[in-house]
Amino acid sequence: MPQPTTPLLDTLPLPKYLRELAREQLPQVAEELRRETISAVSKTGGHLGAGLGVVELTVALHYVFNTPEDRVIWDVGHQAYPHKILTGRRDKIRTLRQPNGLSGFTKRDESEYDPFGAAHSSTSISAGLGMVVANTLKNEPQRHVIAVIGDGAMSAGMAYEALNNAGALGHKLIVILNDNDMSIAPPVGAMSNYLVKLVSSKSYRSIRHRVGDFTRRISRRAYKAARRMEEYTRGMVTGGTLFEELGFYYIGPVDGHNLESLVHILENVRDSTTTGPVLIHAITQKGRGYAPAEAAADKYHGVTKFDVITGTQSKAASVAPSYTNVFANSLIQMAEQDDKIVAITAAMPSGTGLDKFAAQFPTRCFDVGIAEQHGVTFAAGLATEGMKPFCAIYSTFLQRAYDQVVHDVAIQSLPVRFAIDRAGLVGADGATHAGSFDITYLASLPNFVVMAPSDEAELALMVATAASIDDRPSAFRYPRGEGVGVSIPSILAPLPIGKGRIVREGSTVAILSLGTRLAECLKAADLLAAQGFSTTVADARFAKPLDGDLITQLALNHEMLLTVEEGAIGGFGSHVLGYLSGEGLLDSGTLKVRTLHLPDIFQDHNTPMAQYDEAGLNAAQIAGVVLGLLKHDVQTTAKIPLGVA
Repeated sequence: MPQPTTPLLDTLPLPKYLRELAREQLPQVAEELRRETISAVSKTGGHLGAGLGVVELTVALHYVFNTPEDRVIWDVGHQAYPHKILTGRRDKIRTLRQPNGLSGFTKRDESEYDPFGAAHSSTSISAGLGMVVANTLKNEPQRHVIAVIGDGAMSAGMAYEALNNAGALGHKLIVILNDNDMSIAPPVGAMSNYLVKLVSSKSYRSIRHRVGDFTRRISRRAYKAARRMEEYTRGMVTGGTLFEELGFYYIGPVDGHNLESLVHILENVRDSTTTGPVLIHAITQKGRGYAPAEAAADKYHGVTKFDVITGTQSKAASVAPSYTNVFANSLIQMAEQDDKIVAITAAMPSGTGLDKFAAQFPTRCFDVGIAEQHGVTFAAGLATEGMKPFCAIYSTFLQRAYDQVVHDVAIQSLPVRFAIDRAGLVGADGATHAGSFDITYLASLPNFVVMAPSDEAELALMVATAASIDDRPSAFRYPRGEGVGVSIPSILAPLPIGKGRIVREGSTVAILSLGTRLAECLKAADLLAAQGFSTTVADARFAKPLDGDLITQLALNHEMLLTVEEGAIGGFGSHVLGYLSGEGLLDSGTLKVRTLHLPDIFQDHNTPMAQYDEAGLNAAQIAGVVLGLLKHDVQTTAKIPLGVA
């Protein structure tokens, strides 16, 4: 299908050219920008619905503010594709999330128009406030800082911490609440827009402050009474009382698709000489302007490549169930037998599979919003009363609740079960969503049980294992995507805690794998066998507690021991090295040991296969390390991986 015709957008390589247009031309820019966004994402996949909802807001922001000198921060970045098109990256927009292409999120080293990298939610207000304060401390000419945050991101405590701090400091920070799903949103229309224009205007604000000065001079009581009356009245009309109490001047609700209104309000706020933070409450429609997205339940939040005419997404046929579905189905099976099992997710019910659990057990499933810290401590509270909480959170998002994992769960040895989805590398979402660090940050905690399945059957058994652990916290990590196609036991029996298994017997080389690299380790063993090396392959199953007997057996009976994991340095391999050292198994100097892990870099987005090639964790690289270490003279094309210690 040919690319859309965009004659006006074609003349706007940068926002400075947008600012030369007449206001009457902006709706055409928005329409062309929307078509271009749809066309681009149809070729690459990615996040679509959020971006379509902020097309008019994007145009208005770059029209009114002097970007990039003025800073615009897009919270999460899901909605930033139109922003990228307008800010000099249109020629690369069809490389979104592709190897060596544009990031799916804002990224500082990608463009000067991205002042803050954002892929986890609820960071924009804090970052924006930091920029405003830095500008003040350096005595630089005042620049405007605008944080655009969605209503979903406003469910996180960090956003309110930032609002509270911004209100207390009193600097001029502009926050735009992009509200596309609030159930209590006030009416939007001509009268509402008129009122919003009025309360944001210079004359209104000037009168407001003059009246304030007058009543303050009369008496402190009169001033406070007038202020309370104004807040109450404006709160009745606009719902802004909460933000006013936090110290913000509230403007809203605004029709987020009315360009005339948006430009007028943003100009009023830009030109105001009064200080203090401002919050503009914009009502938008996710998926706006694309019928298939508007009709979809998820508004095409995240999509694969699709046909623009029909909206039909192209998805590869599944050959095995996804790890996420295996977790969900296994948890449902366990919950049918045990009414104490409950599940918690942090705004990711479908991403973690807990939407299926909720359909079966609606009173036993809790979505706490984008509030991982609360979710973990909430689970800890459930555990104190004898419930069996399963806290299903992506590896990269659980990082945000690490203090709660340590203080509220681990120190008290509470049996919270962490189901850690998206462990390991995640392809197109890149470094911000890679589950690289959970083995390291969990296995370092005393009395924690940390598991990693090698396939979907092992995952099902680990769900049962976690359910059986009642005296301490536990976690099991599993990757994004499909399993390897093995059958899942109909009866889920717990595994022996801290015990691995031998998968293939050999005599010269031992490969000890944790997690789903086991399949690649078996392929590596085949490659080594072809070169005359007999290889044992073992599945550790547990990063903590370690299977000391298994490690000792492998160390004493092989010339070389290789550990393999889908995690950062300091994880499973480090624990194995610590065990070998502590038991004196390295003292003779005859055992060659290497630990393979993710490289000590933040890997860019790419295909998962390419990422694991770069990490040195595919079969050819694993075999290459062994051959290189044993000084084998057979030619090999395998490169020495970055992630070898």
